[in-house]
This record gives sequence, C-alpha cells and structure tokens, in this order.
Amino acid sequence: MYKRELKIFVLEFDSISEMSETDRELILSAREAAENAYAPYSKFQVGAALILENGELVKGNNQENADFTDGLCAERVALFYANANYPKSKVLSMAVSAKNANGLLQEPAQPCGSCRQVLVETEVRFNNPIRLILDGAKKIMVVESAESLLPFAFKPDALG
Repeated sequence: MYKRELKIFVLEFDSISEMSETDRELILSAREAAENAYAPYSKFQVGAALILENGELVKGNNQENADFTDGLCAERVALFYANANYPKSKVLSMAVSAKNANGLLQEPAQPCGSCRQVLVETEVRFNNPIRLILDGAKKIMVVESAESLLPFAFKPDALG
C-alpha cells in the first residue's frame, strides 16, 4: 500500500485591483456575462470569460430551462463556443463570476463537476493548462490548471 498526498496551490487576491490588467478585463467580462445569464428559475447568474491563444475573448453564461437538466453552465457555454468557432486555438485563461439577488457572491464562484471535466478535456485536447480565475467579492482565487480542481479526471487515455 502507498499513501499519496495531493496538493493544490491557489493564489488568493483581496480585490480585483491587485490583478493584472488582462486578468481584470477577463473578470469584468465574466461579471458582464453573468448579468446577461438566463436564470429565471434559480436567480443564480454565472458568467465565464476566456482568452484564447489567438487573442479572442469569448464569453458565456448559464442558460436555464424549466426542465433543469436541460440547462447549461456558463463555463461549458464559453468553452463549446470557443472550440466550435476557434477549433485550433488554445484556451489560456478563464474567469468565472457569479451573482445572486444580493449581488456578486462573497466567495469565489466554483465550476461544477461537469464543467471541471470539460475543462480538463480541453486541457488534454490542446496539451495546455487552463489558468482559472475564480471571482468573489471577498477574494479572487487563481489556479494554474483546471486539472488541479479535478485530479482524478476521466481522460481519453482511460478509453484504452
């Protein structure tokens, strides 16, 4: 038997003003995308913004449906749009922001498990980590790779 320890390194910032200009633009774009989310049922609006290797900025937001299982998260909306329209361009960074009736969430927005899986698949597809910026009013967290949020992700090599 072996015991392994897995570690995740997270950078934490107290406010958007501590971020680089590029990161601030990405966060503000994610916040803007959240404003336009279609979330009439949950009132939980999520926005994602990503920057591609070719310089394109792509936004997505959650899209709810009366049959809750048919909705889609902001992260996947942005990733699928980017992969459909810029299939050869790597995703470099993604910011995720969420708000509810009280405004921007106090704690950083977190991608769900399905979004984490799609993020990791995109990393594998392009052999490139995706830097994630998780936005919150009290702090902003940055991880250097989506895989750090899902260390046992199902990957293509598992298919044999």
